[in-house]
Amino acid sequence: MLKNFNNKTEKAGDELKKDIKAGSRVNVAAAIFSIYGYEALKSELKNIKDLRFIFTDPTFVEMDKANREQRLFEIHANNRKKAISGSDFEINLKNELKGRAIAKECKKWIEEKVTIKTNTSKRYIQPQFIVDNDSEKILFNGIDEFSSAGFGYENDNAILRNIIKTDDYEMTKQFIKNFDEVWNDESALKDVTEEVTEYIANLYKENSPEFIYYLTLYNIFDEFLEDITEDELPNERTGFRESLIWNKMYSFQKDAVLGIINKLERFNGCILADSVGLGKTFTALGVIKYYQERNKSILVLCPKKLGDNWLTFLANYEDNHLYKDRFNYDVLYHTDLSRAKGFSSNNIDLSRVNWGNYDLVVIDESHNFRNNDPHKDHQTRYQRLLNDVMRAGVKTKVLMLSATPVNNRFMDLRNQIALAYEGHTNEVDEKIDGQRSIDAILTNAQKTFND
Repeated sequence: MLKNFNNKTEKAGDELKKDIKAGSRVNVAAAIFSIYGYEALKSELKNIKDLRFIFTDPTFVEMDKANREQRLFEIHANNRKKAISGSDFEINLKNELKGRAIAKECKKWIEEKVTIKTNTSKRYIQPQFIVDNDSEKILFNGIDEFSSAGFGYENDNAILRNIIKTDDYEMTKQFIKNFDEVWNDESALKDVTEEVTEYIANLYKENSPEFIYYLTLYNIFDEFLEDITEDELPNERTGFRESLIWNKMYSFQKDAVLGIINKLERFNGCILADSVGLGKTFTALGVIKYYQERNKSILVLCPKKLGDNWLTFLANYEDNHLYKDRFNYDVLYHTDLSRAKGFSSNNIDLSRVNWGNYDLVVIDESHNFRNNDPHKDHQTRYQRLLNDVMRAGVKTKVLMLSATPVNNRFMDLRNQIALAYEGHTNEVDEKIDGQRSIDAILTNAQKTFND
């Protein structure tokens, strides 16, 4: 007998409830195991004899983090781990805030009746759900998640889904035989039951706010810390830590300076998007001091109204509290990019400026360069900055300061990031994503935001 389920009008979960009996032996291979999958079939599953579960892709196994491909794969593995507390399609269930109670029940059930293994290789394992009732054996093909969505009780993103049920003796017998062979192959699978139960236990464990805070920081910066190399760390021998600006900064500003230097060395650009009042100018001066001590040529581009702020730190004024650091950088205004000759407001001859000779450009209020709309009759400020400063001459790093780098759309952000990439945001950057370009990433982000 063959039956078909689309998980919309005919739900596989309803059929499973009929087929799972007291004493059933259940074999499952799926990409995801969710506590809400257990909750959906709890009444039936608590009476089974046992359940063997295989993660069809490596989960709860160590990956080679030095290998870029493996690291991308690890991101998906981590997503499969997180799905235990609820998959992407079980948000409504997670919002009901019953997860802790369900996790507690699910852990106890696993300890009593379930063994979980994971695929440790790149070899394909077909998703399947087999119910063995001794005299009757039933196969469901097409259930790729052990979750409420996989059983049809929550909507997923499938446009067309066919789950086939069969109780054909020869076919189900062969599937069980194949499952047994893979299950007993130690070179293909690894037992991760203990890891899964420990993970579920943490879902209802009481944690201190301090622990949660540090765990959050770790997960935000984990990949960043692993990526750091000697060449991308600030060179302590420059002596920038002995500077006056460094010792006047708050700890969070010092952390920002070190992070910015790493980003500039690794990606050629960085946006400092601290809120108004958090001292972006001081933080930028810390970065400038570092590159100044390395004999780099530095340009500050700012709106004319902010010019005095930056010029003060260059002058021998009584109110220049950083005069001992002897800052050395040029200050030009955003509007100066519109002119090829004449003098800047601070008396710099624009016809003689070597725009392509700056090693570092600091752009204050960088959101003013969020638009890149070309004009037929003249070169815009954005195009002048991109062509004459970023692309021409020496390799130029760019530090952008803005409390509002995104105004209405992610295109605003893309145009600023494009300065660091010399306009080539359509190319794949292995350091960020081995498969997609900046354009593709931000287009997808905009689509997700709109939806």
